[in-house]
Amino acid sequence: MRGGNAGADAALRILVVEDEVLIALELECLLDELGHVTVGIAGSSAEAIALGRSAEPDVAFVDIHLVDGPTGVEVARELAADPRITVVFMTANSKRIPADFAGAIGVIAKPYSERVVASILDWVADRRAGRAQQHVAPDGFHFAPAP
Repeated sequence: MRGGNAGADAALRILVVEDEVLIALELECLLDELGHVTVGIAGSSAEAIALGRSAEPDVAFVDIHLVDGPTGVEVARELAADPRITVVFMTANSKRIPADFAGAIGVIAKPYSERVVASILDWVADRRAGRAQQHVAPDGFHFAPAP
């Protein structure tokens, strides 16, 4: 697979929930370089939830603050209710994440590095394939607390 994404057998389908257009486009380019597919970019909560239902993403990268306010937590909760979607917060506002992480597996701190995004996607691909994995977070990522 291109980009050194050794953990993935197939491209992950990724929904980007981000209202900053340049950040969203930069992330989309990175995901493409890593061999994954961006199934949509949403800047508002309504758009994110609609795309989550229609585009069938494997992963959703969700920012906390969207064009309609700090609605990313509600988006994460809604998307994570579908067991086929792995939600990852990607935000500089981690203090707004509730204690239960709204169903997300963790948070990537902004500004993010390409390495942390690639590492988490490898981890998700391994988990989806049923491969054993360590619960070690790369720098810049924090797993949600165990329930």
